[in-house]
Amino acid sequence: MPLLNHLKEHRSKLGINQTELGKLAGVSRQTISLIERGDYSPSVTLALKLAKICHASVEDLFIYEEDES
Repeated sequence: MPLLNHLKEHRSKLGINQTELGKLAGVSRQTISLIERGDYSPSVTLALKLAKICHASVEDLFIYEEDES
């Protein structure tokens, strides 16, 4: 199940692109792209770094919904 997120919206509010966010977080632009698309779930450490950079809580950036089946 993909981890839903609002990373792109928060990044846009900061006025930075994926490459710049990647540099700030110590990861590649491709990693930021994969996270934004929901194709990659970041480590706890990376999620915390991204939240700090975006001046948001982890819960504001990432949404975890359990499968109800």
